[in-house]
Amino acid sequence: MAEIVHPRGDKTTADSQNEWIRNISYEDINGEGRLFGGRLMEWIDEVAGVCAIRHCQSYVTTAAVDNLVFKHGAVLNDILVIVAKVTYVGNTSLEVRVDTYVEDVKSGLRSPINRAYVTEVSIDDEGHPQTVPFGLTLSGPGEEAEWEAAKKRIALRKQRRLEGF
Repeated sequence: MAEIVHPRGDKTTADSQNEWIRNISYEDINGEGRLFGGRLMEWIDEVAGVCAIRHCQSYVTTAAVDNLVFKHGAVLNDILVIVAKVTYVGNTSLEVRVDTYVEDVKSGLRSPINRAYVTEVSIDDEGHPQTVPFGLTLSGPGEEAEWEAAKKRIALRKQRRLEGF
C-alpha cells in the first residue's frame, strides 16, 4: 500500500474525522413526517466545519457544497449518524466528505441516506483566507481515489464558474 505525504504536514484523515449522532425529533420533520432536507443540510455544514476546523486548527468558512444527493429519507425517531472526513487539502481550502446514515435501532446497521462534499476555506482572525497549515497523509487506494476525485470536482467547479454557473 503506497503512502502519499503532502509536503506541508503529516495529518491523516483520522486526525480530524468526526461522527455526530442525533435522534430525529418533531422539530426536525416536515408535514409529511420526514426529515427536512434543509435541516440535514444545516447539520452537514456544521459537521463538515468541525472536521475542517480540527484539521486546520483555525476557523473556516464554507465555500461550496458539491454532490449533495438525497438517496433516502429519514423519519421521526430515526437515529441519524453523520460522518465527516477530509479528502483533499489545497492551499487555503480543503474538501470534506460527509456521509449521512440512518442507524437501525435493533441491529445497529447503518443505511446511507446522503453524501455531500463540502469545500471549507481556512480563515484568519479577520476572516481572510489563509494557508491551511497541514497537508494530508493518504493511506491506501481509497483515500488516493478520494484525493483524485476531489481534483476533478475542483476543475469542474472552475469550469462552471467560467461558464457563468
